[in-house]
Amino acid sequence: MGAALGTLAEIRELKTEITGLRTDLKRFVERANQQHLDAVLADVKKDYAGVFAAHQISTAKDDLSARMVDDCSRHTTCYAGFMKFLENSARHISDGEVTDELIESYRERVKTLRKKGPYDKCDTCFSEFGRLFEKQVTLMKTLGICQKNPDLEEVVSEMPYEAVVKDILEPVANTQRFQIVKAVATGTRTFSEISQLTGLKGGNLLFHIRKLTDSGMILQRHDRGDYIITDKGYKTMAAIGELYKVLSA
Repeated sequence: MGAALGTLAEIRELKTEITGLRTDLKRFVERANQQHLDAVLADVKKDYAGVFAAHQISTAKDDLSARMVDDCSRHTTCYAGFMKFLENSARHISDGEVTDELIESYRERVKTLRKKGPYDKCDTCFSEFGRLFEKQVTLMKTLGICQKNPDLEEVVSEMPYEAVVKDILEPVANTQRFQIVKAVATGTRTFSEISQLTGLKGGNLLFHIRKLTDSGMILQRHDRGDYIITDKGYKTMAAIGELYKVLSA
């Protein structure tokens, strides 16, 4: 009997070791495949970066010629200045590495140039100029040329995804719950007011409110019974607001 139990224990231990080996082997294959893919992409970027850059400049010439305001005394000067700017920025496509700081410095230069435009119709030309530059940036990001912010990489790698989804994303990833947090962000709200705002009633509304209170987004004032936003809820809405502004720009 003792020998049989010992054998079972050894089998379980062996199964555990095999499972671990399978996991390690799977990770190794995935890393090897990723390294191969990265190497292939690096060769493609190296071989074709010049072609991409030349295509960007050719497209820019055609688009600027077609969309800039013709009846303007500064047309020729601005066209030449825009093209020189875009040619300089396009060279970074061949560099292989572009930082966020460099891109932002170019964007600031675009804003500075726009301030020098004396006419209202300058908006038309600068809008096209800005669009073409952002098109270059999109290409750089698609090619993986833009370097990721190392601080962001560290933050992302350290984020516990299950906790982030459960405690931050999931509570507000619902239209009615988002309405509730948005409403209490501007002032206290009673159960009745929240019901009118969301169209939810009784137990259905209580379910969503409990989701938000359990996650720490809002809390109920026991002395009056109404609901207010918490510091966590406020910071979450502020972050969502900033993200919305950036993505909608």
